[in-house]
Amino acid sequence: MDVVCNLGALDDNSIQAILNSWEGFTTCTESLLAGNGDLSVSSEFVSNVHTLCKHGLDSLVREHFLVSLEDAFEKNGASKFWLRFESYRQMHSHADDNEVEDTLREALEEISLEKRYQEKCLLILVHGLQSYKDYDDDSERIHLVNNYQLNVSSVLMASLPRHFPEILQCCFKKWLEELSTLLTEEMDADDMEEEMDVDHQSNPVERAGEMDIDITNKSEKTHKLVRNIGKVVRDLRGLGFTSMAEDAYASAIFSLLKSKVHDFAGDEFRISVLQSVKGWIQAVPLQFLRALLAFLGESVRYSSPSSSLKSPLASHPSSCYPGIETPSEGLVRWQLRLEYFAYETLQDLRIAKLFEIIVDYPESSPAIEDLKQCLEYTGQHSKLVDSFVSALRYRLLTAGASTNDILHQYVSTIKALRTMDPAGIFLESVGEPISDYLRGRKDTIKCIVTMLTDGSGGNSNAPGSSGESLLEELNRDEEEQEDAGADEEINTDDRQAWINTQRWEPDPVEADPSKGSNSGSNSRRKVDILGMIVSIIGSKDQLVNEYRVMLAEKLLNKSGYDIEAEIRTLELLKLHFGEGSLQKCEIMLNDLIDSKRTNSNIKATVNQPSQPNEEATVPLDVIDATIISSNFWPPIQVI
Repeated sequence: MDVVCNLGALDDNSIQAILNSWEGFTTCTESLLAGNGDLSVSSEFVSNVHTLCKHGLDSLVREHFLVSLEDAFEKNGASKFWLRFESYRQMHSHADDNEVEDTLREALEEISLEKRYQEKCLLILVHGLQSYKDYDDDSERIHLVNNYQLNVSSVLMASLPRHFPEILQCCFKKWLEELSTLLTEEMDADDMEEEMDVDHQSNPVERAGEMDIDITNKSEKTHKLVRNIGKVVRDLRGLGFTSMAEDAYASAIFSLLKSKVHDFAGDEFRISVLQSVKGWIQAVPLQFLRALLAFLGESVRYSSPSSSLKSPLASHPSSCYPGIETPSEGLVRWQLRLEYFAYETLQDLRIAKLFEIIVDYPESSPAIEDLKQCLEYTGQHSKLVDSFVSALRYRLLTAGASTNDILHQYVSTIKALRTMDPAGIFLESVGEPISDYLRGRKDTIKCIVTMLTDGSGGNSNAPGSSGESLLEELNRDEEEQEDAGADEEINTDDRQAWINTQRWEPDPVEADPSKGSNSGSNSRRKVDILGMIVSIIGSKDQLVNEYRVMLAEKLLNKSGYDIEAEIRTLELLKLHFGEGSLQKCEIMLNDLIDSKRTNSNIKATVNQPSQPNEEATVPLDVIDATIISSNFWPPIQVI
């Protein structure tokens, strides 16, 4: 317990001793904390501390010494430190980044030396206080060190230049770019691509537990770069700039990651890039972070106590694998943050180019698949809807676009979005403006029927057309979906049905309840492309009537009787619209079949040998006749 000093009870000798000790204490303090520092006065300093503590002045001793430390640090440390960065007030005006890096390292080294010296002086005071009490009380040291650290941070923050965080970000960005280049070169040299592909097959958390690649096993140049970065981070943290340092290298990591995503993705839509991005995250930023923590003494081993210098990145792992070094929970969180940022960045890139991606569909399927995975991770479907609808209004739904092109883009949009959203929930929002616009065009019905019945799908410029109509393509897609559904139903037992019930989720708020299933589950929805196209017209009767008129024109303009394609199309239409609505069209085709048979019989009769003395008549073999059931054909214009 400290002795309470009562000056009124002191004699002249005691007062004189106190005054002499105080003068000696302040003189020694000045000598210790002077610019060059004199540790030779340590013994005299401790003796004066003992005398002052003997008279109950230990609190005054602590306060005076801490204030003196603060003043000395501000004079010998902080002012010189910030003065070094005065010329870099406008970072963009300096092209020599190496000069900035050298200045930062030298300034940190200089002020850290000053701080370490003052900490030695502080420990001398702690020794004096503890030796007077004659027992080792570590709380005294902790209390004084914490107060000193707080004073150091306060002094630096009070005079912090606005451009200093920008300097840190600039330096870390350059260092990480250099590290990325080195690691990429080493990966190429070591042929690590196959190992990365295997890692990608597991989920992020599992892979995080398997990160056993030590960056210190890399080249000396790489190891030296990480060590230099670690020294900067350690010195910044020692000055109380822990958050600022982590913000700086976090900003650099995210900036570099964003640049890498752009480099991987570019304008190439026919290659999946998501796994490459995730592989780069594993190979560069996560290795850097792990090596940085190891340098700072924060790599946690279960067999040894963790460092007392804690960082938000470090935390205690579980005790499942005693004696094995594993990434901290903070490092796992870093991986999840980086992967989420990569998903979001790639998602934004693909959404911005979604119009071009759909134009290139199905060749652009890899880009669609990447976008699907990104949306599953981020859940930002509404961003896709808003952006794509805006692009449609600006680039497609204009007077300059033909109805045929709009319809083909609509079909491609449905197919592409169905891949990302099998339930078709967000397709409702995207398809509505296209449908509304097409209803205002006079040739929409005719173009739709042409798409459904033409061998080229209504697009004469379609590359690689194999003569398959859109209707046949849609029918094949529907059969594949039904087969997949049948297999799923067969393989579903009571246990699986219970699991499916537990996984039930309601439709999102963006979904139109009138277009969903009665159950309300988005898993029960099914995208019907043909139904969406027919809904543009308004009713299937209008489509059938238009098809009937076009079929009549096509049949009457034929030079022969080859109607196999028309028969195939009619059969497909009957599957979708029923036989009753297409009965007249079937009679029209039967008329041509009967006409072909009648003409064949007539020509066979004409080609028989003529009887003698039979007069020549008009040559019937050059005449073809089509006999139609006029009640079932649309009105025909007689020329």
